[in-house]
Amino acid sequence: MFRSRSKDEQAATAKVTADQPQQTRDPQAPKGRPTPKRSEAQTQRRSLAKTPANRKDASKRAREARRADLAKQRQALAGGDERYLPARDKGPVRRFARDYVDSRFSVAEYFLPLAVVILVLSMVRAGAMQSYVLLVWMVVIVLIVVNSLVLGVQLKRQLRKRFPDENLRGAVAYALMRTLQMRRLRLPKPQVKRGERP
Repeated sequence: MFRSRSKDEQAATAKVTADQPQQTRDPQAPKGRPTPKRSEAQTQRRSLAKTPANRKDASKRAREARRADLAKQRQALAGGDERYLPARDKGPVRRFARDYVDSRFSVAEYFLPLAVVILVLSMVRAGAMQSYVLLVWMVVIVLIVVNSLVLGVQLKRQLRKRFPDENLRGAVAYALMRTLQMRRLRLPKPQVKRGERP
């Protein structure tokens, strides 16, 4: 276990590695990105070479990097750029779930305004008014539950049909949480109009 290897064992491992071909990139193949300008390459090297001298500078750099990442993420949420979206919003399954919800009318998206109206109406001290408000509140809750169940079943069916080999875990819950947000307040912003097919 802790002894040095014999010459035969060393030769066998060297032979195994010599038999396996080295995977090198074809020199004529494109590298997938443009060659940076010399000034860009030099500034990048300098920024990598300059390590912070103390903790204060290091934390300042980390804050600036975090702020830049959050700005990119905020821009992606507003514009729908898939590269910079947060992990919970990335991928074709989540995009389809967002588009599926955004293309339909949902009772749940009006939950907050309806709740405020019902709350204000419940403060009115007319005897019959409070029973009507309670009835409206129950109807709104039942409509939201029924609408969410129907949407969840339909979305799950569409996801299974369109993405049979993908991991669909959490996509339906993600879509249902999106229905609770008012359309203009949703992030990432809706990319499809109502009535459009996703």
